[in-house]
Amino acid sequence: MTEEGSGAADVVDSVIGALADPTRRRLLDLLAAQGEATATTLAEQLPVSRQAVVKHLAVLDAAGLVSGGRVGREVRYAVRPAALDTTARWMASLATEWDRRLAHIKRVAEAAEREADPTQPD
Repeated sequence: MTEEGSGAADVVDSVIGALADPTRRRLLDLLAAQGEATATTLAEQLPVSRQAVVKHLAVLDAAGLVSGGRVGREVRYAVRPAALDTTARWMASLATEWDRRLAHIKRVAEAAEREADPTQPD
């Protein structure tokens, strides 16, 4: 994470922690599909209470994945993609680094095979 600094590392840590729970992942799916929804509306679609949904939404909000805005007497929640984008960039960077390492291991192994069997074509 040295490229993006410790701020990005904190974001990634928060996002991964928040997404570790299947109910929170389902909440994000629902919000992504609906655009925005209240805790009551979301609770109707899940096997948990409204109070549990509110607690899960608070974790998602703290991780920067959702935001709640008051509309009259209701609080409507919506997905905020920035933190997820930061996490996706970190994961892509990690995957690129592993691909680079695996390609190097492959080259070393193939070179060792050629040295061990000089009759093998290049």
